[in-house]
Amino acid sequence: MTRVDDIEIRDQSIRLGQFLKLANLIDTGADAKVVVGDGLVSVNGDVETRRGRQLTVGDVVEVGGVSVRVAAG
Repeated sequence: MTRVDDIEIRDQSIRLGQFLKLANLIDTGADAKVVVGDGLVSVNGDVETRRGRQLTVGDVVEVGGVSVRVAAG
């Protein structure tokens, strides 16, 4: 079973690109553009190609075999 770490956010939602940086899955916004644009990111099991997608508490993001869940701060 894949381990899923919780990453806390301050607000009710966060954009996917911001969350990828917060979770240390990427280094820069430019990296977010590349990995999301190339279809390497999934949200709740579905490939997501919109960097600006709004994530809310409970959403699970996966990149390169690493899964993280959006959690309330």
